[in-house]
Amino acid sequence: MKKNKIKFISWREDLAERLKNPEFKKEWDKLEPEYQLAKQLYEKRRAKKLSQRDLAKKMKTSQAAVARIEAGSGNPTLSTLKNAVQAMGSKLEILVK
Repeated sequence: MKKNKIKFISWREDLAERLKNPEFKKEWDKLEPEYQLAKQLYEKRRAKKLSQRDLAKKMKTSQAAVARIEAGSGNPTLSTLKNAVQAMGSKLEILVK
């Protein structure tokens, strides 16, 4: 009896394959600003060696709120973004291309 082998692929490989679909790519591109924002906030927090809980305390909010921002599942206000960045001792800059 022959066993079926399951091939596991990384999320990057899966994404690369999905991006070949024009409809998927169009929707993906629409989400790029949210992704970049979440990624930059996450990377800044990690560089500052802060946990989500630590950052939340500095922002006077919940850890869940920070997690939603970093996951890109929330829609943070400009005020919330400024608060997060200031809590990390940084400056918010917005670039329109």
